[in-house]
Amino acid sequence: MLLIAALTFTGLSHANTGVAFVHGTGSQSDAYNDYWTGSFVQSVIQGLPNSSNYTVINCDFTQYMWTSGAAGCLAGQLTTFINQKGITSLTLITHSNGGNVARWIMSNPTWDSRYPNIINRIDEVIALAPSSGGTPLADAVIDGNVFESALGWLLGYKNDAVRMQQEAWMASYNANWLYGTGGRPGLPKPFRSVVGTDVESAIWDSDSYCGGYAQNVGLEFTQNWLDSCSDGFLNCSSQNAAGSVWFYDTSKTYGDEPLSHAQSRRKCFGLDAFLRNRI
Repeated sequence: MLLIAALTFTGLSHANTGVAFVHGTGSQSDAYNDYWTGSFVQSVIQGLPNSSNYTVINCDFTQYMWTSGAAGCLAGQLTTFINQKGITSLTLITHSNGGNVARWIMSNPTWDSRYPNIINRIDEVIALAPSSGGTPLADAVIDGNVFESALGWLLGYKNDAVRMQQEAWMASYNANWLYGTGGRPGLPKPFRSVVGTDVESAIWDSDSYCGGYAQNVGLEFTQNWLDSCSDGFLNCSSQNAAGSVWFYDTSKTYGDEPLSHAQSRRKCFGLDAFLRNRI
């Protein structure tokens, strides 16, 4: 009994838990305010034993996931956070393409000498609307049709991250470089997705304004070119392609509300509370 108590005291009770928020496609310099919003971040981190143990990543995710500006930048900022705070148990909360960059690190531990230390400290990745299987909208942007102008606000214009998220390209990466999808080795740490299944943008419905009304209108428009189960940017089949599903939005959200791609990084329908309680 004394041995068990000693092991418990020196192990679990001394875990130093931290959270990192990892944005999606785009080059960020102030993701705290511009991507996640402070209200979302501050609500989530109240679930930490020490609410100062968090970091918000700012990298150039317009690049291919393996580049120094993407995975290299993420590895550098995570390493600094781990070292400065003495983090021993790390949760990554990713959104969209941020899940791909995190999967690159976990799938390729020999690529960068910093990766193994990061992987060892990850407890789990909570992937909000991850683009694990890509999106046909990326194909449309690269092809240069009407979506190029219609989706500039959402994706950016023909950058490498958009090119990477074409469905056939992601299928190739998943088959050769990334773990966690069907028929591939499992990821070394849990990768659990939150899947958005629909978009609502009725002007009379107050729920349509969470995450930005204009963005939800745009996402409902683009949903016409996606499967019936989608968040306006990603099909559900892409969001659930890697790891395991934590939950589909309406199975857990307040009022059984769906989470559009814009709402899955906002304080909408209890999402922040579910994350807060999990970490």
